[in-house]
Amino acid sequence: MHTNLHTLSARLHYAREHHMRLDSIPAEMVPTHPEAAFEVQHETMRLMHAQIGGWKAGGKTPTAPITGAPLPLSGIYKTGAELSRKGFTPLALELEIAFRFNRSFDPSSTPYDDATVLQSIGTMCPTIEIVSSRLAKWPNEDPMSQLADLQSHGALIVGESIPYQADYNFIAPALSFEFNGESVLKAPVVNPSGDPRRTLPWVVNHCTSRGLTLTPDTIITTGSYTGVYLVEHLGLAIGKIPGFAPVTVKLL
Repeated sequence: MHTNLHTLSARLHYAREHHMRLDSIPAEMVPTHPEAAFEVQHETMRLMHAQIGGWKAGGKTPTAPITGAPLPLSGIYKTGAELSRKGFTPLALELEIAFRFNRSFDPSSTPYDDATVLQSIGTMCPTIEIVSSRLAKWPNEDPMSQLADLQSHGALIVGESIPYQADYNFIAPALSFEFNGESVLKAPVVNPSGDPRRTLPWVVNHCTSRGLTLTPDTIITTGSYTGVYLVEHLGLAIGKIPGFAPVTVKLL
């Protein structure tokens, strides 16, 4: 790893550990392409001594390139979690659908094809992602810096799983998202990636090409249907997606 990328990883790790934000990143430290940002992600995880418990992935449009980030297992919670608001600055919420596979994908120098990946989806569930950045100018930061910062991940709250339904309306489910009893939805309710399942082959091959095994207990969350809701107060968030039990998180 280049010295500048190692230094950026160390700074992001320090900021995460001390709940602080970096005022600026020197130009020479800003990753110039996604692969460099991915190096920073994994070095940050190593410095955190973090086990990968999941992945987040998404694209800006249905045809845009997919990017993603590993999620520390220590930051993944079951629905109903009560978390300290002070642990996240800033703090925003997103409502998403996540998936788990019914098999492992072992490291491979040959990519797994889309059909193999999609045929291996085992379960799906609703999630609330807490979005939180270590970058002071977020969301007006360089995209590669945001990607390096675990794609602005703070924590993930995972709802109850149900068996995978291939014919589910993944494009535009009629969901609701409330904070302290008030709707925080922004129209339209849509995943910018289009069908969120298109992110799954990318996650599988991103992992396996790097010598990582993707196991059935790994949760993969696939982009927000609701946009980013910036939280200014304490309270209870409730996400409801048709066919699933509600997913909730309380900020104390």
